[in-house]
Amino acid sequence: MGRIRPDAVLVQAVIAGALSFAHLHDLAAAAGQDGWKAWAYPISVDLLLVAAWRRLRNDGPSRLAWCWFVIALVASLGANVATAGFLDLRHPPAWLRFGIAGWPALAFLGGTLLAHTRSATEAADPAAPTDVAPASTPIPAPVPAAEPPANPPELDAVELPAAEPPAEPPAPAPAPVPAALVAHARKVADEHRARTGDQIDVDTLRARLGVPPQLADSIAAQLT
Repeated sequence: MGRIRPDAVLVQAVIAGALSFAHLHDLAAAAGQDGWKAWAYPISVDLLLVAAWRRLRNDGPSRLAWCWFVIALVASLGANVATAGFLDLRHPPAWLRFGIAGWPALAFLGGTLLAHTRSATEAADPAAPTDVAPASTPIPAPVPAAEPPANPPELDAVELPAAEPPAEPPAPAPAPVPAALVAHARKVADEHRARTGDQIDVDTLRARLGVPPQLADSIAAQLT
């Protein structure tokens, strides 16, 4: 079993936390919050400070997290300074009583917003919609070929002129595709390839984009 070595940073954090906790308790008690209520105030301030810091560390800087982090820090720092003799705690001013009495509602609002407000990363990267499977086309049953007659009649030895195949109509010109739509389609195709490992087909691309078949063909031609 290894030896337990004391960590100077951890010891300093415990001492600073205990002092700040005691200052918040003394300030709340001086403002008329006696009994268990005076002990609940430092817990509320420290929890809001930790929740805001965790939001900043996990989701990155945001106005919401910074706002509540500063509010909790000012409440903690203000209690430390106020108990150093700058205020007469035997006769606390009215604004101090007002702030202590309104803190529970303010802390509840801050904790709720920090816990239930979506971060900027989640708002910018919503869940990808599920692929819409194309409707399957029923395959007709094969028709049995007619058996040739036992004694087919002899054909006249007259050579018929070969019929010329009908001229194919010219292919319609591809519909113009906006560059923004092509960029969005390329992103959809990349997400489909990353998720399934296969190249996206035209039917799936048309269903994901919600465009007509001709426009989907033009977009698919530009993606290849």
